[in-house]
Amino acid sequence: QVRLVESGGGVVQAGGSLRLSCAASGNIFRISVMGWYRQAPGRQRELVASITSGANTNYADFVKGRFIISRENAKNTVTLQMNSLKPEDTAVYYCNAATPTTPTRVYWGQGTQVTVSS
Repeated sequence: QVRLVESGGGVVQAGGSLRLSCAASGNIFRISVMGWYRQAPGRQRELVASITSGANTNYADFVKGRFIISRENAKNTVTLQMNSLKPEDTAVYYCNAATPTTPTRVYWGQGTQVTVSS
């Protein structure tokens, strides 16, 4: 019932910036929390940042102070502004959304590649 499409990935030099966007369509009123996860080759998928319907944010320690998550356009899109990028930020970044239902239903985007050169 919810479709998530990411965009904005690419290749940047260390210290550079990228802006990832996630466009939500479908029954967006069934979404409570949205976030960004990332997965590097051979590593577990990990939470990068999340944002609630009330715009409360949560960041992983390794991105705090560098990344900013926000909801825009009446909550139809979610953006991850990534600054001061490091080579260890290289990963596939996935948009995620969860419903307030019991059990919680989770939706995932297809992912977008971010590569940071050293």
